[in-house]
Amino acid sequence: MALSRRVAAILDAAVLVAGLTIAVLPLSDPAHRLPVALVGFGLTAPLYVVALLRLPGRSRLPGRERLRRTVDVLALGVSVVFAGWMLLPAGPVPPAVRVAGVGGAAAVAVLAMAAVAERRRRPGAARCHAGAGFTVGGLALLAVLLAYDAPDRALSAVAPPLLAGALLTAAGARRTSMGERPDRGAAPAGWPRLTAPAGVAALAAGIHLGTSREFTPAAMALGLAVIPLIMVGELLTAADQRRRVERLAASEASLRRLVDANGEAGEPGVSTRDSGGLASSGRAGGEPASSGRDGGEVAPSARVDGEPVPSTREDVILALSRRSGGALLVVDLHGEDGMAPDGSVPAEVVRRLRAGCGTHDLVARLGDTEFAVVTDLGPVLAYALGTRLLAALTEPYPGPGGVVRVGVGLAETTGGDPEVVLRQADLARRRAVQLGRDRIEWYDAYLEEQLVRRLDLERELPGAVARGELDLVYQPVVALADRMPVGTEALLRWRSPVLGTVLPAELLPVAADLDLLGEVGRWVVDRACRQLAVWSEGGRELWMAVNVTPRELAATDFVARTATALAAYDVPPERLVVEVAEPAVGPELSTVVARLAGLRSLGVRTALDDFRAEHASLAQLRRLPIDLLKVGPHLVVPGADGQRPLIDVVANLGDRLGVEMVVEGLESDGQVDGARRAGCRYGQGFALARPATAERVEAWFEEFPSTLR
Repeated sequence: MALSRRVAAILDAAVLVAGLTIAVLPLSDPAHRLPVALVGFGLTAPLYVVALLRLPGRSRLPGRERLRRTVDVLALGVSVVFAGWMLLPAGPVPPAVRVAGVGGAAAVAVLAMAAVAERRRRPGAARCHAGAGFTVGGLALLAVLLAYDAPDRALSAVAPPLLAGALLTAAGARRTSMGERPDRGAAPAGWPRLTAPAGVAALAAGIHLGTSREFTPAAMALGLAVIPLIMVGELLTAADQRRRVERLAASEASLRRLVDANGEAGEPGVSTRDSGGLASSGRAGGEPASSGRDGGEVAPSARVDGEPVPSTREDVILALSRRSGGALLVVDLHGEDGMAPDGSVPAEVVRRLRAGCGTHDLVARLGDTEFAVVTDLGPVLAYALGTRLLAALTEPYPGPGGVVRVGVGLAETTGGDPEVVLRQADLARRRAVQLGRDRIEWYDAYLEEQLVRRLDLERELPGAVARGELDLVYQPVVALADRMPVGTEALLRWRSPVLGTVLPAELLPVAADLDLLGEVGRWVVDRACRQLAVWSEGGRELWMAVNVTPRELAATDFVARTATALAAYDVPPERLVVEVAEPAVGPELSTVVARLAGLRSLGVRTALDDFRAEHASLAQLRRLPIDLLKVGPHLVVPGADGQRPLIDVVANLGDRLGVEMVVEGLESDGQVDGARRAGCRYGQGFALARPATAERVEAWFEEFPSTLR
């Protein structure tokens, strides 16, 4: 994820303002130097804030980390304010010093803690934060020195932090501009979160005690305020250490059980005692160990009450570490409703996996609904094995909820790190689940990029509406007869500061999986109605088309919400057009028909988008209560052997049903002429007008007389 030009320009502007502040000071009248420094401080800090908040890779912090970060910032901020209080000359404190001192201390604390927290996860961003801290701190120190009329020699003390700030900002921006993928697994840095506040406060107190040998009550209260914050930080650190120790102890206990089991079996291959997974397939208890295809051996299965004791994740790791070839299959099962299958299903899954695997293949259970198969087979045969297992696992299971959905991920074992192979197979499994039911997917590097992108989208999309990151662009719809604008289509864009601009084709599937379609759809309808009301004030009677999915239409309150939005902005219902894509209508035809009929009862017009003109499409067209039919430009092209374009057939059917035609995607004058000759009334596409922001579309409207259609 690379730094955008806009963010880089803001960082450059912050460094430039700081440099100009220092450059202008020698040329200014002594009485004007303090205002110049304060203005430079006041401009540089906001520029840095805007740029740092838009650096790529920033993610939402969990609650525990937000608390830890807040305590760290408060501890360092209070200690820096205390140090400034101790080091200031005796006497009244000028107001400018209070503003610059407290503001600079707060900024330095926030930026320093951000740099420390990000130095392992996002090194480039950490350098930008550190550079901002040095620059803002240097300007605050400059304002303090000027407020006390310090000599020119003392003013040179601000040169090192300002120079360091500029260099660190440039280094961080350079690293981030080259593309930097955040290391989300990096552990947060501990030092100097606890030591820095205590050290700063102790050093300042020592210097003050050595010079004046007295503390005012206010200074004592401020110094003591650091102690509770440091104690809270210590408690949070101790809690983190305790959790880490518990995890290590659990891992050690698991490894000890594994070693003990291997010792009893006489073979350092596969554990047979842990009850958390599944055993190797195809052998009865008491059989001797058999040689694997790679020359190694597979331990025999232990049995308890006649049943094999399951293998675990550790067994899979050991098996992978002993293989220089083969493949790993990770199987995921979930019910039709996305929930975990019935409790009796996993036992049957075990039986089917063992029945489908070879004698030397290892079957293991990774979780409640996840299983693994380690095989020595090559890529082609491993894929064939996965296909057989997929067919076996998708057969109905006895009892309620007997139909399950299966996703299988495959990764080659190359003798490398077993954890890497496990991660790769699990990524392929996730991709198989995302793409639909009952699939098998191989891992590759492009797949990982897609999955990482998907995870980034899932992390950033919640709250995008509240943060004001969604936007609409508008593509005009024109009358083909005179090229006059008659309406627009609202197209959704997500302007993410982390991910850039995200289009609906990528946004909507994620919103559907996160159950955010309703929230996004409400925002789109509300914003479209508001914009339509703004354009109506100018006397243009245009329509506005919004796209909805069958899932949004299925909401029982969709019609009521649409009516509420129209009433809120006093928009006539006939000026709103609700579009639904024809390929998505089939499975939800009855629901779509009911909702579209409800919208038409309000006066809202409806449209069928992406009409394919197939036999099934023509058949269901008679059932759908629509006013507009949107077709692609491919229907305008003449058929083979000079046959009439399909647009002629569709246009004749539209006339009979009282449906007006809109040809979208028109990219050439020839397509525009063909659509007009076929009798289509409206057109939309790059050959007529490109999508643009509301302001640019409004400026385009000004080229035409008032549109009354």
